[in-house]
Amino acid sequence: MKHRTDAFAPVQQAAGIPIWLTTLTTLLSVAISVVSYRYLGPTDDIPSQIQANDFLHPWLAVHAAGAATALLLGPFQFFPKLRARYLRLHRWSGRVYVLGCTAGGMSGFLLATGASTGPVTMAGFGLLAVIWLVTTSLAWLRAVQRQIAAHKAWMIRSFALTLAAVTLRLYLLAADSLALPEMPSYQLIAFLCWVPNLVLAELYLRRRK
Repeated sequence: MKHRTDAFAPVQQAAGIPIWLTTLTTLLSVAISVVSYRYLGPTDDIPSQIQANDFLHPWLAVHAAGAATALLLGPFQFFPKLRARYLRLHRWSGRVYVLGCTAGGMSGFLLATGASTGPVTMAGFGLLAVIWLVTTSLAWLRAVQRQIAAHKAWMIRSFALTLAAVTLRLYLLAADSLALPEMPSYQLIAFLCWVPNLVLAELYLRRRK
């Protein structure tokens, strides 16, 4: 247990985030990313809201591939001990993360414009895609410019939006469990899945300063 505690201690100390939350976020990210890869092949397990999308093919598969890859790699970018020991791996996985976000964001925007659940949903997911692309691009740009502190801050914002894939499913599960009306709850979740994430990221960054 001592070895396990030592391995996670730098994460807690550097980020100021409880170990249980870091572990839970990592596990959920990995699990949902792996499950999302099912959309890369033929599947009947597509939610009804998505099946009616005007741009379902091929953009759902592109979105799943990019977003799931970003979600899979994202948590490990923030482990200081891993980053320090395997800096080259950190840089290459970061590049793949950026490519995943780019593919996921661009295809996500197209899917948002083809949403069958109305303009509110289009706006929610469309804004998510645009802001996700912007924050990820700025994170990459600051890394290239060797502005490491700014790079870390923009990566935190980017991953907060990547985590919308997790919070989206949690909210959908909650709405289904509470038997909430499908259309209005889905429209609300189009914003709820990412706006609080970004707000919490900003509050965290301000606290660190």
